[in-house]
Amino acid sequence: MKKTFLILLALGILMSTADLRAQAFVHEQSKASDYEWPTDPAVLAKLDNWQDCKFGVLFHWGLYSVPGIVESWALCSEDHEWNKRPGEMAYDQWKNWYWDLKRVFNPVLFDPDGWADIMKEAGMKYMIFTSKHHDGFCMFDTQYTDFSIAQWAFKDNPRRDVARYVWDSFRKKGFMLGCYFSKPDWHSEWFWNPYFATPNRHPNYKKERYPEWWQNFEHYVHNQVTELMTGYGPLDILWLDGGWVKGPDIHLDELLAKVREAQPGLIAVDRTARGRNENYQTPEQKIPATQLDYPWESCVTLTKNWGWDPHPEYKSARAVIDLLAEVTAKGGSLLLGVGPRPDGLIEEEATRRLKEVGEWLGRCGKAIYSTRITPNYNEGNIWFTADKDGKTIYAIYALPEGEDLPATLEWTGNIPQGTVTILNNGKKATCSVKNGKVTISLKGKLKNEPVALAFPNR
Repeated sequence: MKKTFLILLALGILMSTADLRAQAFVHEQSKASDYEWPTDPAVLAKLDNWQDCKFGVLFHWGLYSVPGIVESWALCSEDHEWNKRPGEMAYDQWKNWYWDLKRVFNPVLFDPDGWADIMKEAGMKYMIFTSKHHDGFCMFDTQYTDFSIAQWAFKDNPRRDVARYVWDSFRKKGFMLGCYFSKPDWHSEWFWNPYFATPNRHPNYKKERYPEWWQNFEHYVHNQVTELMTGYGPLDILWLDGGWVKGPDIHLDELLAKVREAQPGLIAVDRTARGRNENYQTPEQKIPATQLDYPWESCVTLTKNWGWDPHPEYKSARAVIDLLAEVTAKGGSLLLGVGPRPDGLIEEEATRRLKEVGEWLGRCGKAIYSTRITPNYNEGNIWFTADKDGKTIYAIYALPEGEDLPATLEWTGNIPQGTVTILNNGKKATCSVKNGKVTISLKGKLKNEPVALAFPNR
């Protein structure tokens, strides 16, 4: 009866929240002056490999996927438009209801090989999987709490150690692998201690007054991160979220030194923390205004939310390609958020759009993958990238939504020193240069899509 009630309640909330969906909390980007290049040669080498990838996927999947809400933020008792609790439940009742979703979260259609196939076909080269969001629900079989997918409704499934199967599937496909881990944990009694109320996202007590509580929490974080970094095979990125818990608060330097013994060259992404443990920056739901010459990644959702949305508003494949062109020309990578359904499947509409992106990258990917910035990087809707040696320049025309491909493209600078090739169809383009202005004719049969050109730079 309890299970039935929870399912019906979840469905009721789904139907009552159609007008309450809003973009969740967005982390601000660290300043350029805050970036500190790593000194470990192994980290630098892995960062260079990561910068070659350019396009990745971030999976947000957890208890919040059952009702399709903005991740676990409704647990946080802060008055924001984007984390309103649907329905009329009192806060404590809501928290207990949310924690109890562990009893119904049973993704029997979970297909990690299928996920990997979809993202491979989309042209993605790296992935980040959410091992634990701020709610503390673990998507891996941890020995340090029973608040885990492996201990409740999904416990009898042979794939109950979900993270293991996700990383194994993507590893077989040649992806760089990342682990998202939330430093704060709202379910842990050592972060939100039951003795006090929970007024906001921070610990609900003064660490100086209860040092043993905080020490217990720090041990918990260290144990779980060590568990992930030593028990799940080779991983490339530790993507740490929850910037209101600072690195020194949990002795992050010492933790990273320890886990890098098992994962040499591990890229640490201590988001918005600034300094030595933010090996690349992560502007969220936006692209920096200008080109940047250090590692960074725009993390952007395919819909409006990171997790599964029962009423999604998808970005088009063209919009994703245009984002990818701009991000790449400015020196970054694009991490696209895709939220699997609570039953474990990726929605067909998401799959269709991702396949369109991958089809374009299959023909035009040379303008994206393994490229680096070039000084003259933008003119209007045209974005420029370059091979690592700078000998080949690529021009990508980001075709705006609702517009048709023009008959010609024009720009100044970046004057071709030889044949201009249209990557979309492999044919030679007609090129003329007059008074420093380059004109490219797009005559011929071209799809109405973004166009990528390649030409010698010297």
